[in-house]
Amino acid sequence: MEHQYTAYDQELASLKDSILKMGGLVEELIFKSIESLKNRDRNLAKEVIKQDVAVDRLELEIDEQCINLIALRQPKAGDLRFITTGMRIATDLERIGDLAEDIAERSLELADQGPLKPLIDIPKMAELAQAVLRAVLDAFVNGDTAKLKGVWDKEREIDGLRDQVHDELISIMVKDSLSVPRAIPLLLISRHLERIADHATNIAEDVVFMVEAKVVKHGGGEKA
Repeated sequence: MEHQYTAYDQELASLKDSILKMGGLVEELIFKSIESLKNRDRNLAKEVIKQDVAVDRLELEIDEQCINLIALRQPKAGDLRFITTGMRIATDLERIGDLAEDIAERSLELADQGPLKPLIDIPKMAELAQAVLRAVLDAFVNGDTAKLKGVWDKEREIDGLRDQVHDELISIMVKDSLSVPRAIPLLLISRHLERIADHATNIAEDVVFMVEAKVVKHGGGEKA
């Protein structure tokens, strides 16, 4: 018998679309925040800060969609896991948006200062963080944990780059105290990017639970 597309199906599809929209916006903010840093583009940094308001608004809309679905539709099993995962994803995406805003604010601090060092590792961290975010959202939308392959490896790579940036900047500051005002924002940016990756892998763990009803948080199972 052919499945009839119901109003409930439409509501679930609308929730998925809202999360994808929020994820796309957040990924764009990560990209723009790093571009503002690389190019010392004050206007682009201000644009990121302004756009974070839209991310906050989407989180509230998604929360409302999820609460209405639970209250009015009383979903069971897989649908309930999908809806509750959607709420958790929106929370992580909102925090990623805040971190992109923080990067933009640090970029503003550095916009009028000469470069301390060539930016190599930080843009690489951003690219990896965006790749992780795309992968976890793809896995969520398709209900396919196979799409999470490599996510935790990329997170570890980002952690390694953060440590590398930290050690290099600390060495520079020890040798030249005048470098401190330019080094500290870069240290913070590397930390923000690491936290972005952490939130993205939180989403990956939630997707595993949604699809497989398997807990991989807090040592509850093997990660992909």
